[in-house]
Amino acid sequence: MRAPVRSPPGTGAGGHHQVLFTLAECVPFAIALLVLLVELTPVHFVYTGPLLVATPALAAVTMGPKGTLAAAGVALAVSVTTATHNQAWGGQQVYTNLLALSLVSVASVMTSRAVRTRRENELNQVRRIAAAAQEVLLRPVPDRLGSVRAASMYLAAETGAQIGGDLYEAVQTRYGVRMIVGDVRGKGLPAVRAAAVVLGAFRESVHYEDDLVEVVNHCAEALRRDAALADAGVGAALADSEDTLLEGFVTALVAQIPDGPDIEVINRGHPPPLLMSGGTVRALTPTGPLPPLGLEEFISGPPGRPDRHPFAPGDRLLLYTDGVIEARDADRTFFDLSEAMASMRNHTRPAFLEGLRQALLRHTQGALADDVAVILVDRLDPDPSREGPTAPGSTRKGLPPA
Repeated sequence: MRAPVRSPPGTGAGGHHQVLFTLAECVPFAIALLVLLVELTPVHFVYTGPLLVATPALAAVTMGPKGTLAAAGVALAVSVTTATHNQAWGGQQVYTNLLALSLVSVASVMTSRAVRTRRENELNQVRRIAAAAQEVLLRPVPDRLGSVRAASMYLAAETGAQIGGDLYEAVQTRYGVRMIVGDVRGKGLPAVRAAAVVLGAFRESVHYEDDLVEVVNHCAEALRRDAALADAGVGAALADSEDTLLEGFVTALVAQIPDGPDIEVINRGHPPPLLMSGGTVRALTPTGPLPPLGLEEFISGPPGRPDRHPFAPGDRLLLYTDGVIEARDADRTFFDLSEAMASMRNHTRPAFLEGLRQALLRHTQGALADDVAVILVDRLDPDPSREGPTAPGSTRKGLPPA
């Protein structure tokens, strides 16, 4: 498999496209400024009328109706200013230019409005298709799984029209409860496809592989096979984007909760889960960093064993994607997930997830920049008679009811 390389923020193809698009938006105003400089200098004998008339038409290509109207207004102001400065009022050329500029401006605004409407309809259709695909792909985790109770939440980003590739699953097996949370690099249908590949491999392998490392290997191998198919042309329809499997990867965290008082975790480049025990929140940081799925060539030697951490009755575990911790407010401050988890230590699982959702939306002012996927797990007391209405972190080891 070819080594995927992730570009720094803003330097990939998407970043270059955004820069070029921004520069294109500035072109009409730059032309208007050039015309103004020419007309106010001794070289005003150069005929600049066609350049000014073309300004709103150029704006309609890259901007919406408001931007096109603004460009038309700037062009009209420049035309009036230069005609007054050069004392050209009364000549037929001035009025001809104004008439042409007015007609082109009206046509450009109408065209821009029609283009914007068509683009919005197309983007909405893409979002509906992707959202439907992800609803089929991601299902709520069961409330009761062996010795734990669980709940899940998914929030789609408010920015852009493409849905992300966040994934999660929790399954009860003969080896214990096995869970995965992951994040595919990129957006749109290619990301949903990659998430489907990884989830399909996970859902199949968790039931017959007794070694958690092998479960992760199955997910990586499935991703590699799908990339090979895309290389062979099967995925050509998706390979035109930078965010295809050929250049992408998947950060993933796979966990297993056996019957004992521990949890086993394999972290493949994913944010570490948070464990709340006795009211204290700590991150389960991996002892040895491993690259994301799809970057196996960067693993030196055989992969190590899963990290093991205490997970006693009454403890609470939070698995999440980076859309949570990378959420920023107006001051570009990151969301403090540990603090939020500690502040809601007495919440039931549904109340916790709702509180987390509201806290994220408040922090970002309702504009999440990335999708969010979360699994919340409470460890039950092995003695059912000791389960009670108290929450994790309390003096009693029981857990709050669903």
